[in-house]
Amino acid sequence: MSPATTAAVLRLACRGSALARAQAALAGEALRERAGHDSELVIVRTGGDRQPTTPIDEMEGQGWFTADIERTLLGNRADVAVHSAKDLPTTLAAGLDVVALLPRADPTDALVTRNGHGMDSLAAGSTVGSSSARRAALLGAIRPDLLCVPIRGNVDTRLAKLDRGEVDALLVASAGLDRLGLSGRVAARLDPRWFVPAPAQGAIALEAVTDSPAAVVAADADHAPTTVTVRCERAVLLALGGGCLLPLGVWARLEEGRLVVSAALERDGTLARVELSGDASRPGELSERVAGALR
Repeated sequence: MSPATTAAVLRLACRGSALARAQAALAGEALRERAGHDSELVIVRTGGDRQPTTPIDEMEGQGWFTADIERTLLGNRADVAVHSAKDLPTTLAAGLDVVALLPRADPTDALVTRNGHGMDSLAAGSTVGSSSARRAALLGAIRPDLLCVPIRGNVDTRLAKLDRGEVDALLVASAGLDRLGLSGRVAARLDPRWFVPAPAQGAIALEAVTDSPAAVVAADADHAPTTVTVRCERAVLLALGGGCLLPLGVWARLEEGRLVVSAALERDGTLARVELSGDASRPGELSERVAGALR
């Protein structure tokens, strides 16, 4: 057992942004309430943080926001990593596991405009800031007259660029705004059945060294319904061989004991959509069916 675990204080590794710290605070609360452990933060500057202006599609490799945090775990400089679940690669570093998923927040995408009005208020040719290929594809399907432009930076940086007029609107995760107390900036929360969220969007993942004492402790914070839906979504992503750059949206939810999945994938300029349901106790089978339909 590590010294931190013995002292009942878990070292939580996270990025240094305001959102990452807010998510780590939520993880700390969950670990205190459900596992009886206090925590302290270990701030990690990731590869993505070191390249704040490089377009996502020009960055090499994957795990830009997670690999350095994983190395902190493997080097015993932290006990548990706190991630935005949608940032996690489909394959984790050897020796690590996602041991818990916290209760999921709003999974939707939010439209943010300077005047607070919705999509219909944007004139043809307006620029919408987002570095997500998925968001660009979905926006193009419903408003091909708008121009999706790359934008980097944390939430505050993106909002500042919007307020300065560098873009006319933003597409960001609703959960991020909510966790930062910025819900008032949301002009519209986009219906996840047609503007399908990224796999695991809105979920917070706790990662630890496999079978470590910290992993056992952190597992007590797991929210089973979130785990079922998020693992289903990530299984679709894995089945399609995709990473963060794949223009894929997957939203799974439990409805009357059934697992329902909406998904959308853009390839070669064509947007494929599917909605399927299945036995909630066999999410892997449903994931394969969804991936097969999208292929």
